[in-house]
Amino acid sequence: MNLKANFLNNKVCLNLLAKDIKNAKDIYDITDGHVLVGVLSKNYSSVEEAVADMEKYAENIDNCISIGLGGGDPKQWRMVADICKKIKPKHVNQVFTGVGYSRANLENDETIINSLVSPCGKVGFVKISTGPLSKDKEDGIIPIETAIAMIKDMGGSSIKYFPMEGLKYKEEYIAVCNACAKENFILEPTGGIDLDNFKEIVEIPLKLGVEKVIPHVYTSIIDSKTKETKLKDVEKIYEIMKELTAE
Repeated sequence: MNLKANFLNNKVCLNLLAKDIKNAKDIYDITDGHVLVGVLSKNYSSVEEAVADMEKYAENIDNCISIGLGGGDPKQWRMVADICKKIKPKHVNQVFTGVGYSRANLENDETIINSLVSPCGKVGFVKISTGPLSKDKEDGIIPIETAIAMIKDMGGSSIKYFPMEGLKYKEEYIAVCNACAKENFILEPTGGIDLDNFKEIVEIPLKLGVEKVIPHVYTSIIDSKTKETKLKDVEKIYEIMKELTAE
């Protein structure tokens, strides 16, 4: 599984949603394969149905699929993990507490599994209580460096920092970027990213020394009528990516 090829100049790989296989294939072609296409488990009634459809996506875009929860829904953690038993995608989205189970089901060390942690209002710290039970308890807030170490302990590959709400938590985001740079950890900024703030959100971690960044750009570039990710917007984002990663 060659994941290095998905990162433009070994630095940035997009994570985008697609309405269907055609939309996914168009996105894949526009970005020259520097993309992971999110396919949401929440859109399927069963693991079997999800696996059957996701296999079709994988065949059309060189397995560049990202199994998603669906809006970060912690109730989907087990379905995502069980899908991993059947298919081995390049990318998996998971809540903090579901990482270890997912890695075991994948039976490989190559697939990128992110771990959802959230802003907490305190610079240098993150909320890790993002699981289906822990989300309803008192917030579990720990230092970002400890969170990264725990994710590594569980077999995770990256931090999915969500919900960012764009640059609302900029100072906290900078601290997360610094920690990821220090620990050589992949960063996945997610939530409220659009054409206006995309450049700054990706530029910050790159300038701070984060080796690999996977920005998730979702609803802001989806056509509200057709539900398709707008290809012209993908082209614009990809041009910004090329500018930011130019050698």
